Amino acid sequence: MFPNSILGRPPFTPNHQQHNNFFALSPSLYSHQQLIDAQFSFHNADLSRAVSLQQLTYANVSPVQTSASPLFRGRKRLSDEKNLPLDGKRQRFHSPHQEPTIVNHIVPLSDERRYSMSPLFHTHYVPDIVRCVPPFREISILEPREITLPEAKDKLSQQILELFEACQQQVSDLKKKELCRTELQREIQLLFPQSRLFLVGSSLNGFGTRSSDGDLCLVVKEEPVNQKTEARHILTLVHKHFCTRLSSYIERPQLIRAKVPIVKFRDKVSCVEFDLNVNNIVGIRNTFLLRTYAYLENRVRPLVLVIKKWASHHDINDASRGTLSSYSLVLMVLHYLQTLPEPILPSIQKIYPESFSPSVQLHLVHQAPCNVPPYLSKNESNLGDLLLGFLKYYATEFDWNSQMISVREAKAIPRPDGIEWRNKYICVEEPFDGTNTARAVHEKQKFDMIKDQFLKSWHRLKNRKDLNSILPLRAAILKR
Repeated sequence: MFPNSILGRPPFTPNHQQHNNFFALSPSLYSHQQLIDAQFSFHNADLSRAVSLQQLTYANVSPVQTSASPLFRGRKRLSDEKNLPLDGKRQRFHSPHQEPTIVNHIVPLSDERRYSMSPLFHTHYVPDIVRCVPPFREISILEPREITLPEAKDKLSQQILELFEACQQQVSDLKKKELCRTELQREIQLLFPQSRLFLVGSSLNGFGTRSSDGDLCLVVKEEPVNQKTEARHILTLVHKHFCTRLSSYIERPQLIRAKVPIVKFRDKVSCVEFDLNVNNIVGIRNTFLLRTYAYLENRVRPLVLVIKKWASHHDINDASRGTLSSYSLVLMVLHYLQTLPEPILPSIQKIYPESFSPSVQLHLVHQAPCNVPPYLSKNESNLGDLLLGFLKYYATEFDWNSQMISVREAKAIPRPDGIEWRNKYICVEEPFDGTNTARAVHEKQKFDMIKDQFLKSWHRLKNRKDLNSILPLRAAILKR
C-alpha cells in the first residue's frame, strides 16, 4: 500500500510526486488477451501485467470499444465504424486526434498525473487510451513489499503480533477479490455502461483478515440514489443478471431488501462472499480515511485485528444481531488511540480538511492519504498495554449515557439532540455523514452484554496478562 516506506506508513512524497496515485481505488484494467482467455478462470490471470479496458459511451453513437477490446478479438475494424464521426471512433494509443466527447460521464477523469513512477514497483506505464477512462492501477501497488511491525518484548504483545501475522489479509487475498471485482464490473457495465464498481470496506481499508468478506459499491451516478426505490430496482437487475448469465461463476445470489439493500453472493473461483450495494458513496470515502489511519502508526492494525477477533469470539460483533459492526469497532479503537493522555493518533480530518472533506470529488478520494505525513507519537505503550487500556476505557471511563464517540473530533463529544441520537444505547459518529454507525444496538439486553464483556475481559486480562484468558489464540488463528 505504501511503496515509499518499509515501516508500513504512508508514502510522504516530495512535492513533485504528490500526485502519484498509490491509493487508487478505481478498477484495475487487464489486457484484452487475459480477458478473452480468463472467462472467469481467475486463477490463470497474471495480475502483475494487468492493463486494461472499459466500455465507453460516446456522444450520439452506440457504445464502442477501444482498440484492445476483447469484443474485437484481433479482428479488423468493423466496416460500419468507418462511417462514424471522428469523435465517435475508437482512439488508438498515442492518437493525436481529437478526444471523444462524453455524455453522462459518472466519474470524471483527473487531469493530474495518472501513473505511479515509484521505483519500488515494476509498474507498467500505460499510455492514455482515451481521456474519459479514469486512472486505473495495478493491484500490486496496493500493498508494500515489507511492513515493519512494532516490537513485542512482553508475552501479551507477542501473542497479539502472532495473531495479527497469522490472520491479516494477504496480498493474494486482495488480488482474488480485485480480480473478481474487475470481471464483475465488466459484466455489470452491460447493464449500466457508465457505472463503476468499487472494492470497499475491510478488504481495502487495511483492517481485513484472511476470512474477511468482500464489500462492493456500484456507483451508477454521482447524485444520491433513493435506496428504497432506485437502488432496489438496480440491484434487482443485477441479481437477475447474476442468476442467468453468471450462474456458472456466482452461487447463492440473494437480494436483501434492507434499509440499504444489497446483493449477497459467493464467487465460486475465489470462494469469497461478497455484499454489493448501490451508491453508498460514504463507504468509499471512509475506506480511504480508515486506510490512512491504518498505516499512520504501526500499532494500529494489530490492535484493531485482535479487538475484532475478541469481539467476534464473544458474540458482540454482528450488527445483524443487534451488536457492534466491525466498522463501529474500528472507530472505537481509533477514538481510544486519539484520546490517550499522549495520543497515538490525531484527527486527520481536522488537520487535513481539504483532503478528507465530504465534498472531495469521488475520483480524487484515493489520493487523499498521499497528503498525510507520518504521525510520530511520544506514546511508547506496547500492544499489550494498549489492549488493556482499550478494554478499561470502555468498561470504566467512557460515559455511554451522554457521550458520543467522534473520530472526526478526536474526542468524546456530547450527544446531539437529534432523533437519531436520542434514546440510543451506543453513539458512534460516522466521520463523513454524521450518522450513528452503532444504531444496530437498539436492545438494552444487547447493550448490557457488550458493556459486561468489556468489564469482564478487562479484569481477566489485567490479572493474567495472557491473551488466551479472553480469546483462545489457537482457535482464533485456525479461524483466520
